[in-house]
Amino acid sequence: MPRLLIIGMAAAILVLLATNWAYKNTGYDMYLHEKEEESVQLGPRPFYLINKMNESSLKQKLEGCKTSKFKRVDFSIGHRGASLQFPEHTQESYEAAAKMGAGILECDVNFTKDKELVCRHSQCDLQTTTNILETELANRCSQPFQTAVFDADGNMLSPATAQCCTSDITIAEFKTLKGKMDAFNPSALTVEEYMGGTPGWRTDLYASNGTLLTHKESITLFLKLGTKMIPELKTPSVSMPFDDFSQQDYAQKIIDEYKEADIPASKVWVQSSDIKDILYWIQNEPEFASQAVYLDGRYDDPDFDHRNPATWSPSMDKLIADNVQIIAPPMWMLLDIEDEKIIPSLYANKAREVGLDIITWTLERSGPLVKGGGWYYQTLNGDNPDPMSLENSIINNDGNTFEALHVLAQDIGILGIFSDWPATVTYYANCMGIK
Repeated sequence: MPRLLIIGMAAAILVLLATNWAYKNTGYDMYLHEKEEESVQLGPRPFYLINKMNESSLKQKLEGCKTSKFKRVDFSIGHRGASLQFPEHTQESYEAAAKMGAGILECDVNFTKDKELVCRHSQCDLQTTTNILETELANRCSQPFQTAVFDADGNMLSPATAQCCTSDITIAEFKTLKGKMDAFNPSALTVEEYMGGTPGWRTDLYASNGTLLTHKESITLFLKLGTKMIPELKTPSVSMPFDDFSQQDYAQKIIDEYKEADIPASKVWVQSSDIKDILYWIQNEPEFASQAVYLDGRYDDPDFDHRNPATWSPSMDKLIADNVQIIAPPMWMLLDIEDEKIIPSLYANKAREVGLDIITWTLERSGPLVKGGGWYYQTLNGDNPDPMSLENSIINNDGNTFEALHVLAQDIGILGIFSDWPATVTYYANCMGIK
């Protein structure tokens, strides 16, 4: 075959491939844009939170948007769906989050006994997030149900326990389970009692029949809903490699399933709290790595102090040098108090100084804020105060939700925030003109 003909054929093939690629990307973009233009339904909660705010220019601004038409925004990220009231990582939870305007939805990814990927927050949380203990699969659990033990005076000697992992069962068996609210009763004497325990500020109203999803099914659903995707590669609870399935195989498999579904890398923010996973993607999957998210979970390290850069390993500069683009700490690490106001933390300022983008978590996961908001507000409620500051706590009502969000969005400039009830973030973002 003449050389020029070969070159011409090769050029034609390249043009065809480029055209197909452009069509897939453009078509997907057009579909997402059409979905973004659909009006969303927020329900009463954002309006309730605004009413609870102290008088301020922010409250006035938010009140002025009450009659607006609200649209889907990427700034609003559905944390496990809409898990404030729906069983997490279920089809129903994801659909509710999309209806509330979440532009991006999260599937936390774990693997089954046959090394298939599924949406679960933890590899070993089936006992608290599904009905497995009341099915025949209960005898497959790593640690079968054990009742609580009490002494003769009624004092608890040991709580009720169980541990059921996705790696205990096959993907087919996983699909027979139903999702429930993530909770358990440590005082339980029966399986039925153990499966209760939902906090009073959540609800079991939608928890009777949650539809569990594989990772592939989540991709299909999110595509149908018109959202983008932010999967998290969860740290395995079992030793790796698992039956010759290595951590690198695991990290690659999550990417491969997006490629198989023809999802453009630009629509996926793959996450991990293990920096080695991020570096693997940077080395092997640069397209997806360009917006990979390093979840900063170093707060569990006793040598780590988010207020002391000398304890940060890797440092912010090192992350940038390694081509990490996005960091995602819990929101309390980004916030502090000064002059009785919420301000950006040193950690937040340092991240932005070196050019890291920031995503944070998790709004609407703390229950009523009248008692300070617990773990997610610890730098603002006295639980983890700045030793150099005289002020310890400024969180005392549900309206503080929008005040904290405002600092995260406007003073720090986060890309987006996970929320257990995306309507709150969707309202704020639309009101402030954030896409």
